[in-house]
Amino acid sequence: MTRTEQDFLGQREIADDIYYGVQTIRGKENFHITGIPMNQEPYFVKALGYVKKAAAMANRDLGAIEAKVADAIILGCDRVIAGDMMDQFVTDFIQGGAGTSTNMNANEVIANLALESLGFAKGDYQHVSPNDHVNYGQSTNDTYPTAFRLALILRLESYMTALRQLQEAFFAKGREFDRVLKMGRTHLQDAVPMSLGAEFRGWGTTIGEEVERISEARALLREINLGATAIGTSVTAAVGYPKLAVRHLSALTGVDFILAGDLVEATSDTGAYVQLSGVLKRTASKLTKICNDIRLLASGPRAGLNEINLPQLQPGSSIMPGKVNPVIPEVVNQTSFLVIGLDTTVTLAASAGQLQLNVMEPVISFALFFSIRTMERAVNSLRENCVVGITANEEHTRNMVLNSLGIVTVLKPLLGYKQCAEIAREGYKSGKSLHQIVVVERKLLTQEKWDEMFSFERLINPELIG
Repeated sequence: MTRTEQDFLGQREIADDIYYGVQTIRGKENFHITGIPMNQEPYFVKALGYVKKAAAMANRDLGAIEAKVADAIILGCDRVIAGDMMDQFVTDFIQGGAGTSTNMNANEVIANLALESLGFAKGDYQHVSPNDHVNYGQSTNDTYPTAFRLALILRLESYMTALRQLQEAFFAKGREFDRVLKMGRTHLQDAVPMSLGAEFRGWGTTIGEEVERISEARALLREINLGATAIGTSVTAAVGYPKLAVRHLSALTGVDFILAGDLVEATSDTGAYVQLSGVLKRTASKLTKICNDIRLLASGPRAGLNEINLPQLQPGSSIMPGKVNPVIPEVVNQTSFLVIGLDTTVTLAASAGQLQLNVMEPVISFALFFSIRTMERAVNSLRENCVVGITANEEHTRNMVLNSLGIVTVLKPLLGYKQCAEIAREGYKSGKSLHQIVVVERKLLTQEKWDEMFSFERLINPELIG
């Protein structure tokens, strides 16, 4: 069974079990770019349902749409919000038209659901029209960005949870390794002793900072231009509609949305996306550094630093038997590089708007959602498949500290910089340990004093000794 639908470009035959219509069909046919339809980001589809529901409620309250029609539209929106119609959202993420195909996809699906609930056939748009009723007082230019912002707010919650869980995993290892002595390094050279726990705690702290920055960026998304319609003048919208629609949307979602003070400015502004993308890039940069550190500390095992052991997940070579690679830190690194690159996409797209609209918002949406989704998976994998299973080679790390020339810094308050430098140089040239030079040969310290200076507590929390 099929039905015939018509727009001003002509007629199309559509299978009668499909809820989208002729304009969605054209968008689907025109844009084969990513191969990823909008239904692959369920939060965006649900957000469209919320926006259309808030609009219908406001238009009903203002008498702009007959209550019977508005209520049917609201029922259709509820089906979309519930996720029942996910497979009907088929337009590609990246599209021309600033998201018009996606907006019309929502309008057509909701209109046909409303028609069905009223006892009419799909496509019988004289009773409930995608344009005249579902999209009443709206434009793609205000509904798409409003739904986009709502979807980001919803999507970021699980990402922030993933980061918090990774932070706690690092803190847990920090507590576990609190008394594991190791050598700290700067410039990849021996510096001064520290605990392995402090290193892991530092990673947890820096991830916690990212949760705060994301929360700050997410707050910017609460300012929306719903009711601005085409360019910010609210043309075709009923008097009072913008504020009322925003009020309904806030009540429906539990998000405290703010109607932009200047709707013309807000309709073309994409600054909040740039801010969020920059924060995602910042987190990616930090994760890259952490994963590089983890790979270095686990290097070897016999010809590297070998301070920690990573979970062994898979054979690491098709030619070298027994080799195991740090595959999880490697894949997190690659994900981070992707996110850093997508930030450039967002920056370029945000700068490419002209006059009263930025038509590049679809690629911004693709870049941000793809970044968040892949980063969340990478963060979860790093925690589950790597961090929680890390063990420490405690005896090896302690021996490296005590055999290092870097610990001569601990003696500086007692012996002075010049003499310590001479001792370190002698050790470097002769291969002797500091203990051999300081205690056995030069007798600069007694064994008791040496033991006091180089106790675990003193090495981790150095103090001047009188």
